[in-house]
Amino acid sequence: MPTSIAIVNSTLADINTIFEFYDMAIAHQKKVFNKHWQGFSLELVTQEVEENRQYKILVGGEAACIFAVTFNDPQIWEEKDQQPSIYIHRIVTHPNFRGYGFVNQIIDWAKDYAKANAIEYIRMDTWADNAKLLAYYTGCGFAHVGSIQIATNSGLPKHYEGISLNLFEIKI
Repeated sequence: MPTSIAIVNSTLADINTIFEFYDMAIAHQKKVFNKHWQGFSLELVTQEVEENRQYKILVGGEAACIFAVTFNDPQIWEEKDQQPSIYIHRIVTHPNFRGYGFVNQIIDWAKDYAKANAIEYIRMDTWADNAKLLAYYTGCGFAHVGSIQIATNSGLPKHYEGISLNLFEIKI
């Protein structure tokens, strides 16, 4: 593995790359699971980039992984959203870079970010019926803290409507 790995903010120049990664992820999800993302709006991703909440992992200067964060997620975390938290969303690794352990690197980055910003929790969610991801995320150090049923018309991206999610967190 190259030693030159960096987590940096995405820029507006990365928008096409971000959507290429989402397209790759959707194609992969369709192959390995019975659910998949249903696309994201340009407006949402542009806002995340402009608010410095969209990140990329560079390996030797090449985009190898992307992810987004938010600091509020009330539709999913309900009353727990009042606790200072960083929520990690939409981790996508380019197929050429699978096996690099980027989730663990993102967790390390998030722990440092949380400590520097008085954040108490790192949180994630995924489909409740995806046992493989449940095992993977708990293996990365997340505690599985329950599940939630998402209402139709929740305001979340379309793939969330009417599904159950597993909830994960790491207490800092």
